[in-house]
Amino acid sequence: MKDFKYYAPTHVVFGKNTENQVGELVKKHNGKKVLLHYGGQSAIKSGLLDRVENSLKQSGIEYVKLGGVVPNPRVSLVRKGIEICKNENIDFLLAVGGGSVIDSCKAISSGRFFEGDVWELYLKKAKATKYLPIGCILTIPAAGSEMSDGSVITNEDGGFKKDYCVDEFRCKFAIMNPELTYTLPAWQTACGATDIMMHTMERYFSKDDDMEITDSIAEAVLRTVKEQVQIVLKNPTDYNSRAQIMWSGSLAHNDLTGCGTSGDWATHNLEHELSGMFDVSHGAGLAAVWGSWARYTRSENMARFARFAVNVMGVKQDFKSLEQTAEAGIVAMENFYHSIGMPTSIHELIGREITEKEILEMADKCSNYGQQTIGCLKVLSREDMAAIYRLAK
Repeated sequence: MKDFKYYAPTHVVFGKNTENQVGELVKKHNGKKVLLHYGGQSAIKSGLLDRVENSLKQSGIEYVKLGGVVPNPRVSLVRKGIEICKNENIDFLLAVGGGSVIDSCKAISSGRFFEGDVWELYLKKAKATKYLPIGCILTIPAAGSEMSDGSVITNEDGGFKKDYCVDEFRCKFAIMNPELTYTLPAWQTACGATDIMMHTMERYFSKDDDMEITDSIAEAVLRTVKEQVQIVLKNPTDYNSRAQIMWSGSLAHNDLTGCGTSGDWATHNLEHELSGMFDVSHGAGLAAVWGSWARYTRSENMARFARFAVNVMGVKQDFKSLEQTAEAGIVAMENFYHSIGMPTSIHELIGREITEKEILEMADKCSNYGQQTIGCLKVLSREDMAAIYRLAK
């Protein structure tokens, strides 16, 4: 078991109509002028944005609105948000949306007082020393950004997708009303469930086999999401199933499922280059590459993959061959992905064969042109990354 620190300071307000409490929550954290950050038209059409604005007004809080966040949030909009914060003396950031909106808010928070360009922070060339506080109203359970310390941003200039992680990014509060997810399209629901499961699996597939409580929590989260997503795809307004998925999304990425173990995160790094190059949905990209990563790395801890097969995927243990059990688990996971409409190859993901030139470009970017490795279960070089992309093609 690894030594660990667990830090989850976010105040979670979970349940029906909880978005109406946002004004008092911002006020509690001394917010006087808010940047209200959101995505497209869904928050407007649903009436959610009106309810949020009314709550802010009732609490005497001023606000400035900035919409337009898209999946794989862009650094150009982040820069616009930073300028608004400076010009309007914004003292609190409120994200209304999913992980993309929250990540965009986090980037704005880091850039507000930073002297250079915010992208330097994501390139790890510098670190901010002061941040704006953030709160969120979650509408898409997927990224877990509402309780995590991370933010991922895309730079349109070159299609680079990078992360930046600091404790200051942890939201002061996260409002979670499962009813706000009722109108999510099936594709977005499935992508979200995939992302939630992968956040857990990135921590679960480790060489550390002596943290039983953490492993058991991880397996419970995985089984729950796997079961409940099938229910909501058939009945989108099933409150109980939506609620379990929403809470699982937070538990999967607030580090609870990784206490005492070493996370891998190679699949996420590989996928970042896919969505950076092809602007695909993050969850779908994870599904497309995971099976190939699993087959490439499983020999590093075959027993772990066999345990996953039995305890999560319900595969029968083949006592004569750990490898056969492990492979059956990977196949079962890929079958699950297909059952909820997710791809299991890059060809399925982008609708065509990926070229060798594109594979090498992604491997270059993922490895910072050969200067860094990824992964923990198996440390992957640029050549390994290219090999996994080829397996996934």
